[in-house]
Amino acid sequence: MGAGITRTQAWELLRQYNQDPFHLQHALTVEGIMKWYARDLGFGAEEEFWGMVGLLHDVDFEQYPAEHCIKAPELLRKGGAGEDLIHGVCSHGYELTVDVKPEHQMEKVLYAADELTGLIWAAAIIRPSKSVQDMEVKSVKKKYKSANFAAGCSREVIERGAAMLGWELDLLIEKTILAMRSCEEEICAFLAGLETGG
Repeated sequence: MGAGITRTQAWELLRQYNQDPFHLQHALTVEGIMKWYARDLGFGAEEEFWGMVGLLHDVDFEQYPAEHCIKAPELLRKGGAGEDLIHGVCSHGYELTVDVKPEHQMEKVLYAADELTGLIWAAAIIRPSKSVQDMEVKSVKKKYKSANFAAGCSREVIERGAAMLGWELDLLIEKTILAMRSCEEEICAFLAGLETGG
């Protein structure tokens, strides 16, 4: 599977269309969890590729929210991205905005975990630690069941993604918490740098 671009080029492409710290944080979180999942599921040789798909998965969302995953191919091709990367990015909009079905294990993971990272992070920042390091599955499940909590994070998509992977919801939550722990420190350092103009 070929990205067609380097990680540095992928970051530059993301920054071309995304300025909001929240969107940058989400992109870096999904990059981090995708790299963790690649290693965890035996795709370590593809870790960088999985990460770049995660980094760029919402490349069009900030500027073109009404055309999410529809505008992405144009922006990605303009930036030199390969077709495998483009398919991966667009597949997380399956049956929402596009008909690009998640086929590879990487695409199924992205589809399942993308929305879930938002919900887990929302649950983490209201904890005393403001961290996922001490987050437990039962804490996430409690928030998950409350429809008003992180209402923008689609439970239907998360559950459909778990089904695609053949996993119980608890397993998806457990793995995604572990994946988020692996990259939290780096992302917090990046955000602190943004705040101080670094």
